[in-house]
Amino acid sequence: MKKYILFIALSTVGLLTYGQDAAKAKALLDDVYNKVKSYDNIYIEFQSSLENTEANLKQETNGNVTLKGEKYVLNYLGAEQLFDGKKVYTIVPENEEVTIEDVNEEEDNVSPSKMLTFYKTGHNYKWDILQNVGGRKIQYVKLTPIDSNSEIKSVLLGIDTETKHIYKLIQTGNNGTKTTITVNSFKTNQPLSSTLFTFNKKKYEDKGYYITTN
Repeated sequence: MKKYILFIALSTVGLLTYGQDAAKAKALLDDVYNKVKSYDNIYIEFQSSLENTEANLKQETNGNVTLKGEKYVLNYLGAEQLFDGKKVYTIVPENEEVTIEDVNEEEDNVSPSKMLTFYKTGHNYKWDILQNVGGRKIQYVKLTPIDSNSEIKSVLLGIDTETKHIYKLIQTGNNGTKTTITVNSFKTNQPLSSTLFTFNKKKYEDKGYYITTN
């Protein structure tokens, strides 16, 4: 928000514009949330990149996630993470290992089931640029944490104005690390196996996996 020191009148206009700008951004995010909540399930294929110029770090990988309500199955970085509504199961085939954990509601802020609600508290909103991507209009909304001690500097959400689906998320950390997630495929209401969100412990015991419970 710009602060006009010389003219009180212009300062008042600046405040009003900021309020409308933030409200418009928040309203678009609410549209996205309500649209997504109307689906029985969602399947997303995405590309993720992690970059930090100072640390000479650049990493790119693909992944996918299936969500139904609070439950999800996430395949990412060579591991599978399953949440059945009560526990999180992390399966790492390379190590032949499974870790079972209870969910800590206070710390579980970045799980796929909460990706669409994190914006609702603790952020300021700003209407950002509009891009044309292959004929699609992508409107960006910028979120900045209210907490000055946050490790996150900002989050940019690119939203398809027609479908109200998230196309891109760009998170910039205070340490200079930029994380970009681009949605390559977004499918809804797919036929799902009744056991998709059920962990089959015997299956991994038979394979000789080491199973730990935290």
